[in-house]
Amino acid sequence: MPSPLPLPARTARPQPVSPRIDDPIALLRACHEKVVRFTQLAQRLQAHVAEHGADAQAREAATAVLRYFTLAAPLHHADEDENLFVALRALGHADVNARIDALQQEHDTLGALWLPVRAWLAHIAEGQTPPHGSPDGSPDVDGFATRYRAHVAQEEASVYPHAAELPAPVLRALADAMVARRSPPQD
Repeated sequence: MPSPLPLPARTARPQPVSPRIDDPIALLRACHEKVVRFTQLAQRLQAHVAEHGADAQAREAATAVLRYFTLAAPLHHADEDENLFVALRALGHADVNARIDALQQEHDTLGALWLPVRAWLAHIAEGQTPPHGSPDGSPDVDGFATRYRAHVAQEEASVYPHAAELPAPVLRALADAMVARRSPPQD
């Protein structure tokens, strides 16, 4: 009996964000919800592949996880690193700035943890048996997923609440940067 791998809602590519964003922090939190869903899907996929191999369900799930973490997650990290965290640093809270330093370093760590997971998912998306490492050929998917979800929780608990201190023009600038990052280049 095939194991169910329900997929999160998907699109062919990241869609441009409406230019009428009025709550960029809510959009960043929505991205965190997707991180949770896609890391959970990667973990379910690991068990599915161990039992069923790179079947059609596995290929579809692997493609969805790859798409999210290859296209959307880097945009989200840029939203934080280049805009939100810069604005929050300007508030001058030493404790928040120290947490931001740690979170930005964690972005690099998550990027490094992603690389072997990405390679594993690419094999599955192509219908290939993943290379062997662990018994099912997968990298530390659980470690990647757990660390990413802990990172998201830390951002939301210790840094995002301070966005309420940002003035409206700064939030508008954050929203504009998010829209520009996701919009096709203008000729």
